[in-house]
Amino acid sequence: MLTLTAVLRGSARYDRHGIVRLPLQAATGLGITDGSVVLLRGSRAVGAVAVVAPLDCPPGSALCDELLLSNLGLRDGDTVVVEAAPRVEARRITVTGPDTVSRSLDPAVLRTALLGKVVVSGDQVSLRPSDLAPPVDFVRLRASLSAWLGAGWATEILHVVDAEPSGPVMVTMGTVVGWRDGTTTTGEATLPPPATGSPCAAVKTLADLPGLESQGARLQEWLELGFHHRDLLARLGTSPGMGVLVTGPAGSGKATLVEAVAHAVGAKVTSLWAPTLAATEPDAAARQLVDALTRATREAPAVVLIVDVEAIAPRDRPGPLSTVLLTAVREVVKDGRAAVVCTSAHPERVDPDLRSPGVLDQELAVPLPDRGQRLRLLEVATHSVPLADDVVFDEIAGRTPGFVAADVLALVREAGLRAAARQRDSDAPTIAAADFDAALEVVRATSMEGSTLDIAKTTLDDVGDMVEVKAALTEAVLWPLQYPDTFDRLGVAPPRGLLLYGPPGCGKTFLVKAIAGSGQANVLSVKGAELLSKWVGESERAVRELFRRARESAPAIVFLDEVDALAPVRGQSSDGGTTDRVVAALLTELDGVESMRDVVVIGATNRPDLIDPAMLRPGRLERLVFAPPPDAEARALILRAASKGVPFEAGVDLESFGVRTERFSAADCTALVREAALTAMRESMSATVVTAAHLEDALTRVRPSLDPAQVASLASYAERRAAL
Repeated sequence: MLTLTAVLRGSARYDRHGIVRLPLQAATGLGITDGSVVLLRGSRAVGAVAVVAPLDCPPGSALCDELLLSNLGLRDGDTVVVEAAPRVEARRITVTGPDTVSRSLDPAVLRTALLGKVVVSGDQVSLRPSDLAPPVDFVRLRASLSAWLGAGWATEILHVVDAEPSGPVMVTMGTVVGWRDGTTTTGEATLPPPATGSPCAAVKTLADLPGLESQGARLQEWLELGFHHRDLLARLGTSPGMGVLVTGPAGSGKATLVEAVAHAVGAKVTSLWAPTLAATEPDAAARQLVDALTRATREAPAVVLIVDVEAIAPRDRPGPLSTVLLTAVREVVKDGRAAVVCTSAHPERVDPDLRSPGVLDQELAVPLPDRGQRLRLLEVATHSVPLADDVVFDEIAGRTPGFVAADVLALVREAGLRAAARQRDSDAPTIAAADFDAALEVVRATSMEGSTLDIAKTTLDDVGDMVEVKAALTEAVLWPLQYPDTFDRLGVAPPRGLLLYGPPGCGKTFLVKAIAGSGQANVLSVKGAELLSKWVGESERAVRELFRRARESAPAIVFLDEVDALAPVRGQSSDGGTTDRVVAALLTELDGVESMRDVVVIGATNRPDLIDPAMLRPGRLERLVFAPPPDAEARALILRAASKGVPFEAGVDLESFGVRTERFSAADCTALVREAALTAMRESMSATVVTAAHLEDALTRVRPSLDPAQVASLASYAERRAAL
């Protein structure tokens, strides 16, 4: 038995897995190894699985996540008693949770998610599967959890209301797991497919999905005409379009939209999750698919919802199941008594034959929510949640570009968990702004997966210099997004894009982050080289997909960092013509046939001379904005902006350091402030102020990074462009 200090330290691998990390000395003293069961005693006695902590773990500490600390009833820095415990298999556990989870999630999937976790009655548990569990197909498990609960499944928290035996017990495949007053597992089972109904949250009306009113009205019109006005259509010599493809980002509410509309028109919904069918033996999958479609025609009015249809009807390698789907859907749509609605987050991957006339005749696109819609989603998600007075949804909506409905729900759940950890003993707990701030550090926009731009709480006001540059960015980027009606009224098209160029480290990417931090638009960010592929046609497809996502996400900003790598002068490459084709694809997207309304493209580079001239003509990256290296006054402003929150000693003259930092970029100035703070820490870990002496010492360590020749070349390029 050891007495240790409970330290709150997260781990990307182990968070909410029911795992405590112990120093090697403590593990050796207890006679345990990775995967051993331990008993932890705080305000409560709970069980956990132990692993050896990393080498930087403070001696005498037990590294815990927030969920484990909450179960112990402890705070960061409290004392915890740790002792080895026997591994006891749980015979039965009963859990409870939010209605949307307990009504939707099959107990067999629940048991698989809890495998290997050690619990006692009264514990909170997460659905995140443990890496130390018995062999499990984690990819399939996560896919199943996403199918049952939507994109926010990883943030769900359940409560163990009963466990047999009573001590810390481990969940195994022999454990009977059940919902309180609900269903229970019986024996070993494999992961079942999602039940009939939406795989997303149990939202039943369009009022719960702000921003989808127009899509809901169109889908409702199609279904009502097909189900209730067939005679009218026949007299007019036409037929209803009973095949629909709904596209949009994962978690944006596509399946929920279909369920809500079907409920409004009195139709029964049968849901099929395509990835489950794709993983099933082909003959069995084909029978399940045909049976569902046939049953729907007998139960008219009925809607068959096929989620993530690209899994069984892929564009590149359509197989036998794709043929069965095409034939069956064509027959059902032709019969007209039932509707088939398919959803896809990747419409470019769907077999084109499925989108042909007579199959899926109609298409609906679900866009990313804009700032106003995110504000309404937050209001809907928190309508029954007690909030503190300092919560300002408009500010949160501005900090969540790219968030879809599932992300907003996950954000509220995460904020609630942080609030619960703070207010264990409160009779009237509330969620405060600080809880949302902490949740925003964890919850990311699933629709922006692959984006390289980390959007922080930053605006143009935080940029310490470049007044002219900020003004140009405001006019070229924010005005078209904020005042589209003004451009229409004056009869002019807004700028399509701009090129931001300047020496490395002078704040080009930071400026774009500040624009993104305004919350006025969704941001899709890629580095130029990330779109290039050695496979023929893949680079052009990546460009088309990027701009398709931007159009669906409008208002949106497409940020192309290091654009010179993506669009070099044509005819000079030795890569078999790949970059030439990419440039052609970019030019087509920038001023092609498809509308780019409410989409602005920003390119950034320190080599504008390498970019193909066709990219820089009007209608493309037509505004060229030079981000010059900072002068003495600007460096002082940057030092002041970078030192926000740094406790400088009274009398520190940042203006004088601005004069002495010749050839320092904005990044160098920020590094200087950071190095001064580190110097103070080297002197004393209990230091409370940073002095001028620390800045002097840092000035000897941080060297300027600007190359005078490169700066002169870029300044000359800017002068030549200004003279044109």
